[in-house]
Amino acid sequence: MHDQNEERLVYVGTYTHKGASEGIYIYRLAMATGALIPVGVAGGVQNPSFLALDPQRRYLYAVNETMEFDGQPGGGVSAFAVDPQTGALTLINSQRAQGGAPCHVSVDRTGRCVFVANYMGGNAAAFPVRAGGGLEPASVVVQHTGSGINPRRQEGPHAHSITLDPTNRFAFVADLGIDKVMIYRLDLEGGTLPPHVPPWVEIEAGAGPRHMAFHPNGRYAYLITEMGNTIITFAYDAVQGTLEARQTVPALPVDFTGQSTCADIHVAPSGKFLYGSNRGHDSIVAYAIDAETGLLIYIGHTPSLGKTPRNFAIDPTGTYLFAAHQDSDSIVTFRIDPETGRLTPTGQVTEVPMPVCVRIL
Repeated sequence: MHDQNEERLVYVGTYTHKGASEGIYIYRLAMATGALIPVGVAGGVQNPSFLALDPQRRYLYAVNETMEFDGQPGGGVSAFAVDPQTGALTLINSQRAQGGAPCHVSVDRTGRCVFVANYMGGNAAAFPVRAGGGLEPASVVVQHTGSGINPRRQEGPHAHSITLDPTNRFAFVADLGIDKVMIYRLDLEGGTLPPHVPPWVEIEAGAGPRHMAFHPNGRYAYLITEMGNTIITFAYDAVQGTLEARQTVPALPVDFTGQSTCADIHVAPSGKFLYGSNRGHDSIVAYAIDAETGLLIYIGHTPSLGKTPRNFAIDPTGTYLFAAHQDSDSIVTFRIDPETGRLTPTGQVTEVPMPVCVRIL
C-alpha cells in the first residue's frame, strides 16, 4: 500500500495562446485526498501542450505546439531540468521540432533520445539528449505521405503520437491523416528511426488513429481512434515488432448521436482496466481487460465533469484518475475502485487554464 501522507509532483501542459495560461503548471498530489496543491508555474514557454519525463525524472520535455518557433516555420521542443526537492523547472534549451503543431512527445526508456510527433508536419522526429538533459537538433525526421477519406481532417498526414514499446526496440506513430500506425525500429546509437517490416498497420478508413497504450505485460497494445470513436485491441509480438488486431469496441455509448471525438487512452498500472476519453460526450469510458486474452469487457461510462477531456492521467499507484478539461479549465480527480475499475469523483476540482496534458512523477 502507498503511504497516505505521500506526495507526488504533477506537471500540467497547457495552451498559452489564449492568454490565460502562463506555461507549465506544477502541483503536489496529496495521496490521501487526490487534491492537487499548487506549487508554481514555469512561464515564458509557448504552448507547452504535451509533456514527457525522462526515466530518471531529472528532466521534463515539452512540445511547443506552434506553427512558428524562433522566427522559423514549425513548432519547437523544449528541455527542462526538474528540481528534485521543489519540482521547479529550469529551461535548459529548445530545438525546432521540424514540423508544424507538434502535439506529442516521448522519451526512450534509457533517456538517450526524445521523440516528437508533428501534427501539421505529418512527421516524427528524434532528438538525441545531451549530457545534462539538453536536446541536440533533430537527428532524423521521418515524413509520412498520403491522405484519408475525410477531406476535412485527412487531406494529408497528421502524426498524432509516438509511442515506444516496452522493450524499447520499436516506435509506433499513430497517424490520424492516413489511418495508419507507422512502425519504426529504434536506433538509439545513430538516433534514427529505420522503417520496420511491416512498415505500418492499416486502421479502418476514416477512423483517425490518435493515441496508443501498451499493457504492462507487453503482450497487448490498445489504440484509440479520434473520429472512429473506437478502441482497438492488438496482440503485440515484441520479438517481431508486429501488431495483430483482435477486437474493436466503441468508446461512446451505442445510443449517443451527438458530436464527439476520442482523445486519450491509458491502461491502469495493475493491467486490469483500460480508460479512454470522449470529447463532446465529455466522459471517460472504462473497460476491464481479460487477463488471458487482453480483450476488453465493458464496465461503463462516467461523466468527466468538465468540457473536452483532452487528456487524463492515472497516478502510478492506480488510485486516482485525473481528467484534464481543455474547454472548462479544470482537472477533475476520480478515485479508481481497485476491484471493479469504476470511477467515483472525489470532489477535488483544480482550476488550470486550458490543460492539455497531465504528467505525474
